[in-house]
Amino acid sequence: MADNLPSEFDVVVVGTGLPESIIAAACARSGQRVLHVDSRNYYGGNWASFSFSGLLSWIKENQQKTDLSDECEDWRKLILEDEEAIPLSSKDKTIQHVEDFCFGDQDSAEGVEEAGALPKLPGLGASGAQGVSPGSEKGCPTAESSFLDTESREPEQALGTAGATGTVGATGTEPTGATGTVGATGTEPAGATEGDGAGTASGSEGSPGAAPESGHTEAAPSEIPAQGPKKITYSQIVREGRRFNIDLVSKLLYSRGLLIDLLIKSNVSRYAEFKNATRVLAFREGKVEQVPCSRADVFNSRQLTMVEKRMLMKFLTFCLDYEEHPEEYQDHEGSTFAQFLQTRKLTPSLQHFILHSIAMVSQTEGRTLEGLQATKKFLQCLGRYGNTPFLFPLYGQGEIPQCFCRLCAVFGGIYCLRHAVRCLVLDRASGRCKAIVDHFGQRISAKYFIVEDSYLSESTCTNVCYRQISRAVLITDQSVLNTDSEQQVSILSVPPVELGKPAVCVIELCSSTMTCMKDTYLVHLTCPSTKTAREDLEPVVQKLFNLNAEKETENEELEKPRVLWAVYFNMRDSSGVEKSSYDGLPSNVYVCSGPDSALGNDCAVKQAEAIFQEMFPTEEFCPPPPNPEDIIYDEDEVEPEESGFSNSAEPKTESSAEESSAGGGADVTKEE
Repeated sequence: MADNLPSEFDVVVVGTGLPESIIAAACARSGQRVLHVDSRNYYGGNWASFSFSGLLSWIKENQQKTDLSDECEDWRKLILEDEEAIPLSSKDKTIQHVEDFCFGDQDSAEGVEEAGALPKLPGLGASGAQGVSPGSEKGCPTAESSFLDTESREPEQALGTAGATGTVGATGTEPTGATGTVGATGTEPAGATEGDGAGTASGSEGSPGAAPESGHTEAAPSEIPAQGPKKITYSQIVREGRRFNIDLVSKLLYSRGLLIDLLIKSNVSRYAEFKNATRVLAFREGKVEQVPCSRADVFNSRQLTMVEKRMLMKFLTFCLDYEEHPEEYQDHEGSTFAQFLQTRKLTPSLQHFILHSIAMVSQTEGRTLEGLQATKKFLQCLGRYGNTPFLFPLYGQGEIPQCFCRLCAVFGGIYCLRHAVRCLVLDRASGRCKAIVDHFGQRISAKYFIVEDSYLSESTCTNVCYRQISRAVLITDQSVLNTDSEQQVSILSVPPVELGKPAVCVIELCSSTMTCMKDTYLVHLTCPSTKTAREDLEPVVQKLFNLNAEKETENEELEKPRVLWAVYFNMRDSSGVEKSSYDGLPSNVYVCSGPDSALGNDCAVKQAEAIFQEMFPTEEFCPPPPNPEDIIYDEDEVEPEESGFSNSAEPKTESSAEESSAGGGADVTKEE
């Protein structure tokens, strides 16, 4: 099938993680011929999202550690005398120490199938993938005022708050005449997908006005708080496995972060839907508390005294423009942020809230300036779309790389999944990479090559020192902090158990995020690794959750959410590695890193833009797509007929009642 591929491109991208996908979209948007391949059968690499059965397959694959290398190396015959081959790795070694546990009622799940699962089709990476278009376009209301209401905000060309109406997507009209080519072994990415794997999609663009299928929606939660968590069995989780979209990497989007700005600028936002993170939590003295973020939250808080409220407001006001008052902090630049907070005459509870829940910097390593910068960023992101600075993409973080892949396909990029690259072909005379050889033995030449770090061989990475990320994913039966509303998206930073250890970031997702089934929560735990993921994270899990599968437990344990299922794993953190650390890479080969341990996505966006500007310094990075009404057609070209879809805002006819009750949604639009 690879014989159908052209033999020459401008850019070849290997790997479909977030940085690679952004670069592919930017290159295609600037008119470059792009080939985007991945040896996996799903989009996203280590940024992917899986259904429950898809994650079980991923776990099994990484626990077996089978060597995927081919016994024969016929591709070496294609290397000429004046050329040199740089072999790429056929084995992903970025995931280690995978351990999964079932704590729920272990009724037999044998023979239980996912509800609505479709049979696998030959040639597709996952079963029953359905491309679902975002919802209809909505107008963008005026953004809410900022934390302190001290300055008027410019009109936002951004994510509009949907208030109590839930989460609504937005669409844009595809650029007329721009075509996306789907590779013979892959499918075109779509905005929201289902299936055994992650990131699979149908081969056609969904209709712009289409609402999510009924398979994506949940029943509305009861307005009356439940008497207790419902009993969920393992077979129920398996049966409802398609309701889960489980991310390998856990992140949130800062409302004024680089990724949100890029989504808006490039209009990629039309392919995704977002939900506000509704709560910032703190873990103090063995209890989980809600942290007041906005001005209204501070003054409505019952856990702070009036004196503490004034102290907190005064300090946060200072943090918003701390650069204008260097005399306030310059004597403490060599100190930690925790030590600086002690000099500000703040109470211990306020110091804890600011250090661990607002700035979220290390207690022992975070410097004063680092803490002030993080606090300012947190405050600047407040009020743009909701009461917290964070957004979460519906169906999981794995949707974001697919959105950029979709833009690349719209502008002519060719996509091939399950398409391995055997080697890079180096021209000895010029020292530049001239081609790749794929697993079909086809040589494909290009000017530039983008390779994700996990594809590089051990010999290329000999001098690279990698960090590791500890990850855990839990399915639980109730929230870590129960309130009247069951539909909460929460972020919690748990201080280190031992001094010098990293804090653990906990993100809890409800079913209205389309990442888990009704009556369950999906909990992600992340921290930089010091040991195996289980050793790093299990102490925190034991503090927050009940791991006892037996019915007879102490009252204290009964109050905690019960873990139904859990997986731990370590993931390679290749961020921050200089290109010079890789051995023998030509100047026109660029390496993209995998996910880092930070909460946001700034690292991936910065890397993608830096690589693109180095390749094409005169081109704009991901400019807005052209308005179809502004496209000029040739005389002999027939102008396409109306698609039948109106660009006017239309209400979703099938928006779920559960989303409506959740509130705090956000959609991606452009203000006129």
